[in-house]
Amino acid sequence: MDILLVAIVLMIIFLVTVAYIFSIYNRFKSLRNAGDATLSQTRVAMKKRLDMIEQLVEAVKSYAKFEQDTFEKITSLRVNVGKAGTEELKKIDGESRGILGNIIAIAENYPELKTSGTVTTLMNSIKDMEDEIARHRYTYNNIIQEYNTMLDTIPSRYIGRSAGMSKKEYLDFFDEELKRPVVNWS
Repeated sequence: MDILLVAIVLMIIFLVTVAYIFSIYNRFKSLRNAGDATLSQTRVAMKKRLDMIEQLVEAVKSYAKFEQDTFEKITSLRVNVGKAGTEELKKIDGESRGILGNIIAIAENYPELKTSGTVTTLMNSIKDMEDEIARHRYTYNNIIQEYNTMLDTIPSRYIGRSAGMSKKEYLDFFDEELKRPVVNWS
């Protein structure tokens, strides 16, 4: 009887341990998938912003000469944003903000351009897209923080590392945010 009771207790402990390990593993997978989905949403929003910047360049080009390389640069950024990782997204964000800053500087020199309905609408849409990118980045970083914390804490650290999981990088555009163009034409 005692041997049977010990066997049952050991079996229950074993099953609970296995269930716990699976739940931690599944949580890692869930966080990784949520992070990947949010990063993908960030890429889509950044592509939309680049599309709007290209439309803005088209609207502004009658007032100022844009070199062909500006158009090529926007096209290149749009192509690369779809497959970019966090480091590449940081670079793309900085470059697109630079192009947008140049357009805003040009628009400041032409009062009739600042009052153009098309330009104003595009600038407001770009600002809205900036806010959407910031929301996606915030969500992504929260997910990655939990994922990385699980990789730093015991016992999930051992489970994650034995499953081949490693820390993920945050999506932060801090340097570029300091240079964020301000649009206030009202």
